Amino acid sequence: MRKRQTGLFVLVGALLLALGAGIAVAQGVGTATAELEDTDGNPVGDANFTEGPEGVTIAVEGKDMPPGEHGIHIHEKSDISSSDFKSAGEHHNPADYKHGFNNPEGPHEGDLENINVAEDGTVSYTTTTDRITLSKGERSILDSDGSSLIIHDKADDYETDPSGESGDRIAAGEIKGSGTSEPLPKSGGSDTLLPTVFGISAVMVIGMAVLLRRMRHA
Repeated sequence: MRKRQTGLFVLVGALLLALGAGIAVAQGVGTATAELEDTDGNPVGDANFTEGPEGVTIAVEGKDMPPGEHGIHIHEKSDISSSDFKSAGEHHNPADYKHGFNNPEGPHEGDLENINVAEDGTVSYTTTTDRITLSKGERSILDSDGSSLIIHDKADDYETDPSGESGDRIAAGEIKGSGTSEPLPKSGGSDTLLPTVFGISAVMVIGMAVLLRRMRHA
């Protein structure tokens, strides 16, 4: 009897762990980071990317930046080796849209709301976009040539192609992924992933039934 109870407790524990893991995946656990530097190579901030049910949330904390409003975009390559950051290419735009939220043919997938730097040069910025993903697929910013986060000298006018007249690139960081590498359709939406959770649960329940049957005949 004691062996049967022990086996049952172990199986129930495994079921709960599997459910927890499946729910975590359904909620989206993909993450990425970028260390921002200016054109002289000085560190000026950090960005964190977190994928969830509503899309990818981008949080930037920065310092030593020019005060005022600046354009900020995700660019198509991770290469920020050139002094003007033009090695990062143009905006992340796999669907070939035009630039800008106010452009009837836009926006680019890499377009983001402007960032506002305080008078002391610090910035704290958070935005969420459902036009990108940290997972596999066309909209992924973690594809074979990577992506970068770039801050511009001027404000983005949200309309003029290709970059909203936002001027020079004054800060940039390579976006480096971590966390789950599994596809999260619709930027981590649960409509496709929840069946995975139920699938795991079904397998565990069947396993429990088989074990109980064997213990009864032992």
